[in-house]
Amino acid sequence: MSDLKDITLPDLGEGVTEATLVEWLVETGAAFKAGDTLVEIMTDKVSMEVDAAEDGTLVETLVANDTEVAAGTILGQYRPAGA
Repeated sequence: MSDLKDITLPDLGEGVTEATLVEWLVETGAAFKAGDTLVEIMTDKVSMEVDAAEDGTLVETLVANDTEVAAGTILGQYRPAGA
């Protein structure tokens, strides 16, 4: 069983169903802390950031910069600290 967890595009609310991944702010293999911004996204209405829910290390990015994705899409995977 894998100890990896998914980083997903959150529910964007107000009928917005997709966004563009603007930029990954953490490189693959880099450690991050809870609250650190992992990725910037943009909808037709607003720019947003996806923050880390817990400490971990980014293992893999699954969506490239400048790619449009639907809410709920898995953007990447990370290994929680201590796992």
